[in-house]
Amino acid sequence: MQNEITILSKQRRRRLDQIVRLSMAVLFVLAVMVFMFTKIGDVSNGYFLLVAGMVGAYMAINIGANDVANNVGATVGSGAITLGGALILAGLFEAAGALLAGGDVVGTIKKGIIDPALIEDADTFIWLMMAALLAAALWLNLATAFGAPVSTTHSIVGGVLGAGMAAGGLEIANWNTMGQIAASWIISPVMGGLIAALFLYVIKRQITYKKDMVAATRKVVPFLVAIMATAFSAYLVKKGLGKIWKVNLPLALAIGIGIGVGVYVVVKPIIARVSESLTNDKVGVNSVFTVPLICSAALLCFAHGANDVANAVGPLAAINDSILHGNVVSKATIPLWVMLVGALGIVVGLLLYGPRLIKTVGSEITELDKMRAFCIAMAAAITVLIASQFGLPVSSTHIAVGGVFGVGFLREYLKVSYARVIHEIEEHHVGVDQKEIDVYLHKFEDASIVDKGRMLKELKKSRKSDIAITKRERKDLKKVYKQELVRRSLLFKIIAAWIITVPIAATIAAMLYFMLRGMLLV
Repeated sequence: MQNEITILSKQRRRRLDQIVRLSMAVLFVLAVMVFMFTKIGDVSNGYFLLVAGMVGAYMAINIGANDVANNVGATVGSGAITLGGALILAGLFEAAGALLAGGDVVGTIKKGIIDPALIEDADTFIWLMMAALLAAALWLNLATAFGAPVSTTHSIVGGVLGAGMAAGGLEIANWNTMGQIAASWIISPVMGGLIAALFLYVIKRQITYKKDMVAATRKVVPFLVAIMATAFSAYLVKKGLGKIWKVNLPLALAIGIGIGVGVYVVVKPIIARVSESLTNDKVGVNSVFTVPLICSAALLCFAHGANDVANAVGPLAAINDSILHGNVVSKATIPLWVMLVGALGIVVGLLLYGPRLIKTVGSEITELDKMRAFCIAMAAAITVLIASQFGLPVSSTHIAVGGVFGVGFLREYLKVSYARVIHEIEEHHVGVDQKEIDVYLHKFEDASIVDKGRMLKELKKSRKSDIAITKRERKDLKKVYKQELVRRSLLFKIIAAWIITVPIAATIAAMLYFMLRGMLLV
């Protein structure tokens, strides 16, 4: 009876919490509506702008609820920062990126996916943008409810594509661009996963597989931090400040290398001093990555705010320009009030609904520590830089989540491989006294990675066991040693959500466009 009362009490608290969060989100949208009343005045078709402002606020809330998790999820999951601290950090830097580096002009046809010349008039363009914005927001809301981190950019791309085809037919779409976007569903997570796994493998080989981890930390970590400083400086110059300062990749890299060298000079003596108090284990090594991780999360949020706020305010700015000038625009000026709606909406969404996706990315896919989270952050910055150089379309969401899966699958592979090696050693010692086997295993575990390889080679040259093992027995042994460190159910759910994002957003947008146009004609 007591347990039933406790369960009911928790359910009531959960429902109350949901009502409070929903009420606060609605209050923000209503506040934007009230503010829009002061903006429309006697502007012709001003009610369009009022509705667009509310939809833009709703979209911004959903970006904060879903997309921001990718920038801080791994940092929270690793324990480098608390969930509350991450929410404050992300809120401040997302807003700062949007307001300081969000730019004053935005492309209204995202990624050039439709031809604006085929849009009949300004009214059609306004309804198209309205439908696209609302469709993207609804899909993001649904994805967040199901706990699936999806691409905000792909959501708005799908919305514009669907509404555009509803307004101008199939010929309005740029199918080459859509093909590149579809390719990014594979390119982004694979690149992110491979780069994150590569860095984790380097850290394991150069630090955690060494006998003296402290000495290895003192030697290797300053280089890793310098590489991170280089990558993030170039990333920030190229992407975070790209709307207010256009630079090519070589110049961005040159700036990043200069900053990286400076960081190495500063960090090396600090790491040397800190390492004196470290324990010679993974816990001690992990603690060194705390500050770099927090800095990387802040920079990722700043760059995200500077770039992805356009997904919320771009269509709103386009509608604003079309209403004021009465024509279809390919580039729209972003007034300060529009940018504020986007920036504040992202912060509101993050604070109210962000924790769920942060937990999904940070702890539910696979277990993360600070070293693994560091590798994921590195993958996010480096992948975007590589992709921008080759003109590859990538999604920051897919990169971050791909990085999480990458480190998880690498750990699975290494653990399974190690278990098989231990089994081989035991197989070679069949008939030998157990104490002798234990001594050899203890010696093997304490050996360096080079000595382990030498020991295995010597073992293979020596006499093997005469006991034959059937294929069925080998399969059974593989099952025994197999360890799943990545949740497959989440993997399949997230991949499915990525694949259907553009089609679903496009379908919703087309339906909304016909509904809205129908209401207008009636």
